Amino acid sequence: MGAKLPILVVEDEAPIRTGLCDVLAFRGYAPTPVAAGDEGLRRALSDGYALVLLDIMLPGLSGFDVCRELRAQRPQQPILILTARGAEEDVLEGFRCGADDYVTKPFSISELMARVEALLRRAGRLPRSELAAFDFAAWRVDPATRSASNRKATIELSPREIAMLALFVRERGRIVSRRTLLVEVWGMSHVEKIQTRTVDMHVAKLRKKMGMSEEAPLETVRGGGYRFVG
Repeated sequence: MGAKLPILVVEDEAPIRTGLCDVLAFRGYAPTPVAAGDEGLRRALSDGYALVLLDIMLPGLSGFDVCRELRAQRPQQPILILTARGAEEDVLEGFRCGADDYVTKPFSISELMARVEALLRRAGRLPRSELAAFDFAAWRVDPATRSASNRKATIELSPREIAMLALFVRERGRIVSRRTLLVEVWGMSHVEKIQTRTVDMHVAKLRKKMGMSEEAPLETVRGGGYRFVG
């Protein structure tokens, strides 16, 4: 990644603020913790940040007010709202204020980091690196040739199918939600209220192509998403 990308974390609950900063630091970023909305706005406008993680219910200024003013003064600033307020009107208000994405608590670390990294890539702050060959159960997946091989066959894969497999391998043993797939593989934003069967159809097609059942090595987690258990 080179120089550590600075991320501003505006969150008034100390345990959550500390936890977010610890995760970001572990992933190679340089987080700055702030507890109040007015201080967060001041820091965001005076210092350069690759991303602002912003709660809504803050002392000083609400997250909505911070987002609105920050977007007005820095139109290109990536902003991710991270809050317990998940009602539809709150989500819509967040996007109206200028948020690039909106994540509701509780959230998984893998999903949050997928959202963070997707925003940073879209902002040009993270490179779109080429994937090396990797193993998925009995298959050897080669992104360079867009193919996968095992002892019996070689099949062609689309770039999206390869990206899906790479994500499942990276999150081995953990649930990967449909929202995470939409963000990480489809490059979509504002997915909180999206209702689509696109992910399920692509997974079904991939399973058929690779001879997988719904249990192994890629299992369906009812109400959650998918988990690679191979």
